[in-house]
Amino acid sequence: MSNLPDWARALGPTLFAAQIRSTPDDFVVIERLDIEFSDDGEHDWLWVEKTGANTHWVAEQLAQHAGISPRDTGYAGLKDRHAVTRQWFSVRRPSVSGTDWSSFAADGVRIVERCLHRRKLKRGAHRGNSFRIALRYEGIATHQDGIAQRMAQIELSGVPNYFGAQRFGRGGANIELGRSVFHGRHLSRNKRSIAISAVRSFLFNEILDLRVRDGSWGRILPGELANLDGSGSVFAVDELTSDLEERCAAFDIHPTGTLWGRGTPLAGADVAQLEAIVTAPHHDLCDGLVKAGVDASSRPLRLRIQDLHWQIEDDALWLEFELPGGSYATSVLREIADTQVALR
Repeated sequence: MSNLPDWARALGPTLFAAQIRSTPDDFVVIERLDIEFSDDGEHDWLWVEKTGANTHWVAEQLAQHAGISPRDTGYAGLKDRHAVTRQWFSVRRPSVSGTDWSSFAADGVRIVERCLHRRKLKRGAHRGNSFRIALRYEGIATHQDGIAQRMAQIELSGVPNYFGAQRFGRGGANIELGRSVFHGRHLSRNKRSIAISAVRSFLFNEILDLRVRDGSWGRILPGELANLDGSGSVFAVDELTSDLEERCAAFDIHPTGTLWGRGTPLAGADVAQLEAIVTAPHHDLCDGLVKAGVDASSRPLRLRIQDLHWQIEDDALWLEFELPGGSYATSVLREIADTQVALR
């Protein structure tokens, strides 16, 4: 059972309850990375297909096979464990002769392609991810009209850009782990990073929940930062002009919310009110992030869905779409159905 809030949905009540991940093939993720390989250099870049394995574990197996430290591997982002996923890894070559990848073996992992490159793969370097997901529900065909309307809504307005539940650990345990860090608990660097990221993500979702409830999640408010679609670029909106409103409606720019930390980058009366509301029940978390030396940042409140396709086949709704890096497919699914993970 999750201790996380049921954050507000933007498009109305869900249409039905469904199972996801009944089999790994029901949840397919393919990383999209735009890069021209140098075809030389000290790094092997491996296009890896994994099933039932998490990204960090795969990186460790690759490092062990190459005889290097896991710190000398790289990947652009964490991918779902209970899924079939394809993503790039970089692995430093231990010598001029390199690594014999033909003998590599790890459960659920297959190297599809190998390239050479001069640089290590950095986190966040991918353009985004493509998804193919099945929502399974007996009698789903009776909801076809409602599904068609909901898909049209999603294409028109996007969805709230919530962090997914997997960010917070089982039952939200990573948030409590973060709270323990703020009270002096010592953790490994990796676990500390996970805990602090979970706290920031939770506070962001709380802010986004407020914006969804008051209907402003898809609008830019005076005094906040606007995000340029498809990039990390932001700019301050001192005065909301008709041009900016038109650009927002066209998905060229998006409203943003705070990723909490030192020097919170938002200003303006409306935003200050939101911040006051979120800090009141979570003052210890907000204060902890500041004292931990985490710098504030921002994240788009709205998620644009690209190349959305859907079809009903037997008792399953199959969805295909592409999302930018750092976003979650579950943010799309929760606007359609109440989902329960069938695969364990």
